[in-house]
Amino acid sequence: MSNPLLQAYDLPPFSLIRAEHVKPAIEQILAENREQLKALLANSNDQWTWADLIEPLDETGERLGHAWSPVSHLNAVMNSPELRDAYNACLPLLSQYFTELGQNQALFEAYQQLANSDAFNNLDNAQQKIIEKALRDFRLSGIALPPEEQKRYGELQMRLSELQSKFSNQVMDATQAWTKHLTEASALDGLPESALAQARQAAEARDLEGWLVTLEFPSYYAVMTYAHDRALREELYTAYCTRASDQGPNAGQFDNGPLIDEILALRQELAELLGYPNYAELSLATKMAESTDQVLGFLRDLAQRSKPAAEADLAALREYAASQGCSDLQAWDVGYFSEKLRQHRYAISQEELRPYFPTNRVIEGMFQIATRLYGVSFREVSEFDHWHPDARLYEVVEGDQVIGRFFLDLYARSNKRGGAWMDGARDRRRLPGGGVQKPVAYLVCNFTPPVGTAKPALLTHDEVTTLFHEFGHGLHHLLTRIDYSAASGINGVAWDAVELPSQFMENWCWEPEGLALLSGHHETGEALPQDLLDKMLAAKNFQSGLGMLRQIEFSLFDFELHARRHPERSVQQVLDAVRDETSVLRPPAFNRFQNGFSHIFAGGYAAGYYSYKWAEVLSSDAFSRFEEEGIFNPETGRAFRETILAKGGSQEPMELFVAFRGREPSIDALLRHSGLTGEAA
Repeated sequence: MSNPLLQAYDLPPFSLIRAEHVKPAIEQILAENREQLKALLANSNDQWTWADLIEPLDETGERLGHAWSPVSHLNAVMNSPELRDAYNACLPLLSQYFTELGQNQALFEAYQQLANSDAFNNLDNAQQKIIEKALRDFRLSGIALPPEEQKRYGELQMRLSELQSKFSNQVMDATQAWTKHLTEASALDGLPESALAQARQAAEARDLEGWLVTLEFPSYYAVMTYAHDRALREELYTAYCTRASDQGPNAGQFDNGPLIDEILALRQELAELLGYPNYAELSLATKMAESTDQVLGFLRDLAQRSKPAAEADLAALREYAASQGCSDLQAWDVGYFSEKLRQHRYAISQEELRPYFPTNRVIEGMFQIATRLYGVSFREVSEFDHWHPDARLYEVVEGDQVIGRFFLDLYARSNKRGGAWMDGARDRRRLPGGGVQKPVAYLVCNFTPPVGTAKPALLTHDEVTTLFHEFGHGLHHLLTRIDYSAASGINGVAWDAVELPSQFMENWCWEPEGLALLSGHHETGEALPQDLLDKMLAAKNFQSGLGMLRQIEFSLFDFELHARRHPERSVQQVLDAVRDETSVLRPPAFNRFQNGFSHIFAGGYAAGYYSYKWAEVLSSDAFSRFEEEGIFNPETGRAFRETILAKGGSQEPMELFVAFRGREPSIDALLRHSGLTGEAA
């Protein structure tokens, strides 16, 4: 049978892809790409042009992505032992290939020659930026190192890719290794009917009576927020925050502790090899922030502004919990009493809002908002090759043209990586024979799934906000006007600016005009009642000080860890020191949050988790222009699309921000939107 990963396709043939196809396809493509590169450089001349050099390389990159993208996606959303083995077997092959490219002296000299030629001056801004970034990346791949050190660079990259994949797998395995089977309904007193139905459905799926509680986030969140049984909350909290560690009910199983130590040691060695004092400095070589001092100063300033509000939040929570008979507030009590306090103060809960956010209505409203802002429309495609029945496909339409498509996979399930993300399936690029390849994206979440077929999945407002966040990333990828893959969509965008469009879109989830479009009762279609809307908006910044400090704690931990300012400290000691500085409520000693921190140990956020807060300054300030000019002002929407979304990585993010806002960013809007102005500021 022919290998589907080696065939031309419009959209990936997911149902045909088998684990046994993966390694042979990748090996064949890598071998062919190497031959093509060899032939290309054999025709070397001293008059390289974009068409002679960049376009052929772009074709080889596209062919590899064409095969690897669906494999990587399936590994995340339909994980199996066979696929995982096939995926992991390819990581060293890919790492070696990209190291070879980055250390190819003849290729580097060809880029250098093109950059120094008259032809370079005739290229457009995006093309010039791509070449400049490629030369930077050659340096960061060790092009200037002696052969032995180049070899070591390759070994480090290969080992890091293996360790990061293993880290992610062990978090998934540890999440799935723990469940709690309950046969007495009273054990789950307090849980809303939607959560109880999910727990029943989870039990039925395993041929069990009663209810099954798991560490999948919707299940975990429901228990921690609503379960009256304090012992159950403590048990679940302990299992969740010790996943993949040396602590808790599965201590030592899937332990990521040794992996973290090795990952950090290898990253430090890599940084020193390339002439940087630490990995944080290396990370900033490709980011918007200019120095470690600037990042740490930004985070500590934000912490200082937030801490008084966080202390007030905690004092109010302790006082309320004590009034309810809990005088020794613990980590497993925070979610539960916070929700009770929110209801006490504002008479509103996420569960009360859920009936007004059926999935289809939210999606339809989200599309209407994007239409009003950016002049594009969306239509669902029913016939396509699914990886799972939950998967959906949409086209993005402008005028009478389809300009992009995206897959949507919304619900939590077994063998699916936790969290939410957007990934590019295909980039916008000009094709060699003319015409433009349209971008395709994956949008993936882990929301509470529907129970049976009687009623639709109902989202919490938090889940709605998460969907808008990922949709913002998707729009960045899909509304690009750049015709070169290395700078189209999110490609080439500095990591600490890439969260700007995603966090920006979240704002419409809090605007009455936006909520009117995306809410409607799942049975009656009734709009979100004014009293519920008023309560929701009043509660928007409930515990925002605690929330802000929590994100700063993660960011500082990540950055201090990679800046190695105290190399004698263990990972736990670095985290403890950050908590000494920022936390107002310390988690218990057995907490091993770091062992599940996939963003920095398995994702792209190493020495970059600060990007969320950094970009939130940009997104809040960008949105403040809409507050001034009208949140659905089409002129303002067009300006945001043309200056931010359309430009991808073709210009520096600060240039693009200034083009949109007319000035450099200010922190004021973030503080105002977070309710941290006044005394706390």
